[in-house]
Amino acid sequence: MFFSARTGIFHVRLSYRVSLIGITILLFLVPFRLHARWELDIETGLVFSGYNDIRIPNETGTKISLTEELETDPKLFFRTRLSYSISDKHTLSLLVAPLRLRAIGKVDRLVRFQDEEFPAGTPIEATYRFDSYRLTYRYRLHQSQRLHAGIGFTAKIRDASVSLEGDKKKSEKKNTGFVPLINFRLCWMFAKDLSLLLDGDALAAPQGRAEDVLLALQHRLHEHIDVKIGYRFLEGGADVDEVYSFALLNYLLVGVSVSL
Repeated sequence: MFFSARTGIFHVRLSYRVSLIGITILLFLVPFRLHARWELDIETGLVFSGYNDIRIPNETGTKISLTEELETDPKLFFRTRLSYSISDKHTLSLLVAPLRLRAIGKVDRLVRFQDEEFPAGTPIEATYRFDSYRLTYRYRLHQSQRLHAGIGFTAKIRDASVSLEGDKKKSEKKNTGFVPLINFRLCWMFAKDLSLLLDGDALAAPQGRAEDVLLALQHRLHEHIDVKIGYRFLEGGADVDEVYSFALLNYLLVGVSVSL
């Protein structure tokens, strides 16, 4: 799920990620107001690859599947979000979501990847890394006893890479940049202490797309503690001169949210 500068989206260096985190910390240090509240949300579980197709470079590389031609095992994942509600209407949050997937196998044809060639039948180990850091502002559109709805904007820094290793050779493509996304959240309290949550970030353009959407069942254990179980999918990629990379990742997850 790469997005490059050629898609029309700004390409930034890794140092911008540090700046983003620094700005976020300053925002979170704003003095508490009457309705201010902190919330820490943690998710873990297993991530499964639905598909993961790459061709790098797009025009001269070999298109291969990290799921059909190679084998990608499920992987334990961890992601966390820290949120600060300035008021009943306005919320800021910072998400940290690292991801590493490993694929192994053989491809029955010559593979051209970056500046290397891997002969047919070469045992290949591929490493797919997609680390996501997001700063989100969300405005609550509706709030009632049974329904909460909000929409906002997410500034995403993704630090990604794909590498192939085999036949005593290794090649890696790295890509770090900024991606703007639309954030949305809908929570339906359909029974006492039970709610259904739909939450995500998404945006599409002619050159690529990105979607990260959660559907979860939540149970309120305590006034300040919620647990959840659910499904998340992460899908998208880009088709530009520099890369062709599209992936679908499925998450089975459990999580806990603690508010103060």
